[in-house]
Amino acid sequence: MRLRVLVISGVFLLSCQRDVAIDENILFSNWQHYLGDPARTHYSSLNQIDTANVSQLRLAWSYKSGGLDSSRITQIQTNPLVVGNLLYGVNPALELFALDAKTGKPLWTFRPPVKDNSGLGLNRGLSYWPASGGEESRLFFSSGSRLFAISAAKGTLITSFGNQGSIDLREGLGRDPEKLSVVANTPGAIYKDVLIMGTRVGEGPGASPGHVRAYNVLTGDIAWIFHTIPQPGQFGYTTWPEDAYKTVGGANSWAGIAVDHERGIAYIPTGSAAFDWYGGDRHGQNLFANCLLALKADSGERLWHFQIVRHDLWDRDLPAPPNLFELKRDGKIIPAVAQVTKSGHVFVFDRITGKPLYPIEEKAYPPSTLKGEQAYPTQPLPSLPKPFAQQILTEEDLYAPDRAAFVDDFVDKDQNVNPPTVLEKFQNITSNGQFIPIDTTGVMLYPGADGGAEWGGAALDPGTGIMYVNSNEMAWIVRMKAVGGEAGKTIPIGQSLTQIHCARCHGGELQGLAGIPELQTVKDRLSPDSINAIIKKGKGVMPGIPHLSDSEIRAISTYISGLEGETDHRIEETSLKVPYAVAGFGRFKDDRGFPVVTPPWGTLNAIDLNTGEYVWKIPLGHEDKLNDPDIPISGAENYGGPVITAGGVLFIAATKDEKIRAFHMKTGELLWEDTLPAGGYATPATYEVDGQQFLVIPCGGGKMGTASGDEYRAYILAND
Repeated sequence: MRLRVLVISGVFLLSCQRDVAIDENILFSNWQHYLGDPARTHYSSLNQIDTANVSQLRLAWSYKSGGLDSSRITQIQTNPLVVGNLLYGVNPALELFALDAKTGKPLWTFRPPVKDNSGLGLNRGLSYWPASGGEESRLFFSSGSRLFAISAAKGTLITSFGNQGSIDLREGLGRDPEKLSVVANTPGAIYKDVLIMGTRVGEGPGASPGHVRAYNVLTGDIAWIFHTIPQPGQFGYTTWPEDAYKTVGGANSWAGIAVDHERGIAYIPTGSAAFDWYGGDRHGQNLFANCLLALKADSGERLWHFQIVRHDLWDRDLPAPPNLFELKRDGKIIPAVAQVTKSGHVFVFDRITGKPLYPIEEKAYPPSTLKGEQAYPTQPLPSLPKPFAQQILTEEDLYAPDRAAFVDDFVDKDQNVNPPTVLEKFQNITSNGQFIPIDTTGVMLYPGADGGAEWGGAALDPGTGIMYVNSNEMAWIVRMKAVGGEAGKTIPIGQSLTQIHCARCHGGELQGLAGIPELQTVKDRLSPDSINAIIKKGKGVMPGIPHLSDSEIRAISTYISGLEGETDHRIEETSLKVPYAVAGFGRFKDDRGFPVVTPPWGTLNAIDLNTGEYVWKIPLGHEDKLNDPDIPISGAENYGGPVITAGGVLFIAATKDEKIRAFHMKTGELLWEDTLPAGGYATPATYEVDGQQFLVIPCGGGKMGTASGDEYRAYILAND
């Protein structure tokens, strides 16, 4: 066995391989970790493609990965891995495959033996464990609620792991697994022989808990668990109501994890507690929701934490893994960690002590007007860097105030009869910036529920300390609705349950959203029994709601089938505990489908984290239909992150206009672009094979109303 150790930017990178020699730059010249390396820098040491020749990029190969489903919208959000000459990716059907990274020739495909409908149709990447101690190298791949251990060479199950090659992520959380909905869209992080996993859980009442677990990579046994909703006697228990750990869910880490191998520390961002718009049943600060956690990677012991949003009422999950880097200040080098947020902020800490490296202000906010809610009185905001997304929408910021307005994820009943103008709609809701509690009239969430920063995350140059982060400049409106009903009475309880559990995704009037079907005429498509099965088990992008009782599920299916008034529908027991549900939330647009905000609608930002100052800021992407001579580049909504290189080039796809682009890292100048067969809503990867540098991007489409695709595209420099 050969062992190489590489220290770059203070991050200790250890790799063990049997029978394969490791080049000292393999961890940065190939792409064998999610987002490039354990520090999640998105950085590559390759420089064959540089600012002078990037315009000569051409298509090297393309691979149609399959898995498209004409009955629904599909996506690919996978950041591919490249180990040696093998590229690993995932198709829209959540099938894992290996290609020859030089030619794109398929080598093998792993199809999960049991299709799990609760997987939400997404996989953002893989974890790779190199061979050690006579064991073969393995990939860890999630599909639905199952985590598989796969031979990296052969694409077959490693049956000594877990239960014949997989484990059920619903197990080990302290509740009945059959009543839980737990998946893992984002890969875990490997430290020595443990795989540290976060999960994605529901966001409504009754959601599963989001505890962080570490698994032995050989056996699949749980090595340790960190309770993000603390149990009696654990730190943070008193920040929740008594016994909340038995019933409250969320506080999960779905966005990804960074690891400092030298110090043995895992940095874990968490999301909001459930449900994410109302917290009347979870009074208090709610540790460890919305936290950046620093845990000992081998034991799960908490070293420090910082809670970025207290008692979250705005779905402000930490959306991406943090970046590990070295900050230069007053001639000193400080090991640092930076966390981007949906609200457009960057929090920077000493990664050993947790001390903020820029002052953080405690700002007071108003109380909630909703019955039973107790909004937290203050929230922390960093003084530097300044936010990379706008923080408040005013009348002066409206792009076309006299045009008709609509909110694309919910519709008021009378809006189609007499639609308000953008200005009229704006004047009838609250728009006072961050952390204004949601009410029944409507509150502006700006930036919106998808950021600011989102799951694509930020890139961070380990040599300069400059962060590169793409941002959405999209205003959303959120509005709550009172719901009611008492168990044991002849009441429309199905209507209340539907509003709580279905309206968030299917719209306030069940009219359907982009890519999510309407339920107003579902009775013409599905029988009540079929609806019952889908509610319980999930289907396509819809997760199941297994914690609901059979009678509650029947109440929902009876209501949306239009049968509730025909039966004496009694429910003796109900989990309906909250007095409010989401009436709707969605993007605030005009009648052309354009955001109401004056462009840019998407930006790319370079921030020097040594000083907290901006190097440059540019629009990212363009709405071709805008046709406004005063706005040559509009910026566009974007999903997926950047890749940066030693050649001085930043690569990013992500945008709604379905292009991939290269920018000059020092200036932000556009150097190259190409139109993709479908939107590249994933983070690219770059790697080297036989002396040639490649750039690969999955083209899965399927977001923002764009067509789905299944193609992976790889680029190289044209031959002279």
